[in-house]
Amino acid sequence: MNLGVVGAGFSGAVIANQLAEQGHQVTVMDVRPHVAGNCHSERDAESGVMVHVYGPHIFHTDNKRVWQFINRFATFEPYVNRVKATTGGRVFSLPINLLTINQFFGKTFNPAQAAAFIAAAGDSRIHDPQTFEEQALRFIGRELYEAFFRTYTVKQWGVAPADLPASILKRLPVRFNYDDNYFAHRYQGMPRDGYTAIVRQWLAHPNIRVQLDRSFRRAEAGSFDHVFYSGPIDAWFDHAEGRLGYRTLDFEPIRAEGDFQGCAVMNYCDDSVPWTRISEHKHFAPWEQHEKTLCFREYSRACGADDIPYYPIRLVAEKALLARYVDRARAETGVTFVGRLGTYRYLDMDVTIGEALETVDCFREACLAGQPMPAFVKDPLGA
Repeated sequence: MNLGVVGAGFSGAVIANQLAEQGHQVTVMDVRPHVAGNCHSERDAESGVMVHVYGPHIFHTDNKRVWQFINRFATFEPYVNRVKATTGGRVFSLPINLLTINQFFGKTFNPAQAAAFIAAAGDSRIHDPQTFEEQALRFIGRELYEAFFRTYTVKQWGVAPADLPASILKRLPVRFNYDDNYFAHRYQGMPRDGYTAIVRQWLAHPNIRVQLDRSFRRAEAGSFDHVFYSGPIDAWFDHAEGRLGYRTLDFEPIRAEGDFQGCAVMNYCDDSVPWTRISEHKHFAPWEQHEKTLCFREYSRACGADDIPYYPIRLVAEKALLARYVDRARAETGVTFVGRLGTYRYLDMDVTIGEALETVDCFREACLAGQPMPAFVKDPLGA
């Protein structure tokens, strides 16, 4: 078959690679001048540091299939994401753990004592937390909430924590031991040569043709037997129902000699600081040595029409708008919407790869059964 893949990020590149291995002819199109989407990495000419151009990406997963797949195309070095946070003029370890609790409250709790202390600090009057703020107040109490989450959340999302769903905070653990590994997944690491090198290998197949600096319009879909679309779902329909809301990021570079902050990521939780965090990219590759360093202050704001969309907002109004686009998409033929933008969901890299592999599985099964490929392999409204 002659297949089209819109987007050369993780989702599109994995789909293209697997379809090409099955013997299909695949054309991959991306509006940017490079592959790998927001995972794009490149060497900084001045410092020699491998830079995550669109912000930090740390690979972590419990999915063995995904881990084995990506390791076919890259050498992964051990890497543990240890995030720090500055709040109230002091530096703490994240996620909140036993060291954070003892430092913050000036205590020497053991795990059981810390768990009892935090349970007592929570607002037991909140029985069924519905918002981010209620979730925090119920389970960690006002002091930790105010110090680490309230202002940071406003800066990151542009709305008050009382307007965000409780599910966002459920992803942020509290540990009653000294484990400061930000992630709890079985497989964690960082690709020795960066993420773009992986995507280039995925796309380096004789059955794949890559077209960069190439926009794609819905009217072109008829040129292919089927299209896998990882662009914004609302853009496919020329924003006929309106634009879905995203947050975007601005990056302010900092160049220095030596070591600027001593860690890869430092969150800034106070409202007196306008940026959300500073990332120092040499620390994402601790096996390398660099005399110079390159950091980026990160600012979050509402995404405009010409900005790069990062985080789908997915509040009530956006979900209602998404539902209308999903109805339109399901009425389409010859196209499957995939990835972060195509399904309007925040997806970690491992989930993106896993769903891309499942999409190819679904396509193969549909072809064998003589059935049409669905518009979605994962329900955008179910997340």
